[in-house]
Amino acid sequence: MSTTPQATPRRATITDVAREAGTGKTSISRYLNGEMSVLSPELRARIEAAIARLDYQPNQMARGLKRGRNRLIGMLLADLTNPYTVEVLQGVEAACHALGLMPLICHAANEVEMERRYLQLLTTYRVEGVIVNALGVREETLRPVGGGGIPAVLVDRSVDGLVADMVGLDNRAAAELGTRHLLDNGFDDIWFVVQPFEQVSSRQLREAAFREAMSEQGGNGAARGHTLVLNLADAVDVERSLAELDRAIDAAAHTRDAGATGNAARVALFAANAPVALCLALHLKARYGAGWQARVALLSIDDPEWAELTGVTTIRQPTYEIGYRAVEFLHERIEGVQTTARDCLLPGELIVRASTLR
Repeated sequence: MSTTPQATPRRATITDVAREAGTGKTSISRYLNGEMSVLSPELRARIEAAIARLDYQPNQMARGLKRGRNRLIGMLLADLTNPYTVEVLQGVEAACHALGLMPLICHAANEVEMERRYLQLLTTYRVEGVIVNALGVREETLRPVGGGGIPAVLVDRSVDGLVADMVGLDNRAAAELGTRHLLDNGFDDIWFVVQPFEQVSSRQLREAAFREAMSEQGGNGAARGHTLVLNLADAVDVERSLAELDRAIDAAAHTRDAGATGNAARVALFAANAPVALCLALHLKARYGAGWQARVALLSIDDPEWAELTGVTTIRQPTYEIGYRAVEFLHERIEGVQTTARDCLLPGELIVRASTLR
């Protein structure tokens, strides 16, 4: 037996409310906008009763556009699968709730063309501001936002040619902190493993800080530093890079430094972020078994949950605070704050676990 689907009830309009309350639409608009002083107590009561009887829900988007405000902000994300991004997003959502904003999330999936298309889309939605944590977005793509356009705040990375507020980790200090920890614990070979960094300022800063910290060592027994690029988007490149690491780890097991106490050279891998660290940990466990950390140490910027389970040393980012502060900065710009572009660099916290101890 077939049944005819029931029609969806028509939603009440402002005209319906005015008719029910026995007044004009202007009075209803004033009531909805909080202009109570121009309405008599009796009229306010009639309007309130009419809204309740009709279950009237005002169209907040239409009202916002009429006033030139819609409380929408865009957030352009490079990689929503990265735990870092999810944690930053939690801070963004909390700040939006506190400040009466609504985030519109755009996930570009590490595609530069998708980033460009989303930015164009956000401008058509007339968002009041944009938070950008993108991979390869360029200044010409961001021209509609930032200075002279829609307010923008960058998260964790800068964009050449764009003058905008930026909130993120103090990347140089974090990389120096991790490198010094490995040097202080006597590692002889330290490999900084990072995704392609030509277009990502945060990766550039971390890699440069690593090289500087390694070059500042003194004495003949200085540890050796290496940078290895691990392109997680290219399976062939990943296999080639991991094979290079395997050769270095195996060679170190048979190398004895002149004047050493007879121990093999100690190798440490410094992962530039959590996705790189996870790739390394899975590979090392598959190749060397559950005791892989007896052969090679692992330290990572980012502190994913699995790091605690496996005893991996990390540098924890203040991700929630980064997201929250980014929204606060954006809200200030939306409200008209006029200052020079601000950089809010927050410190990382070294979490020492068994992986890097002597």
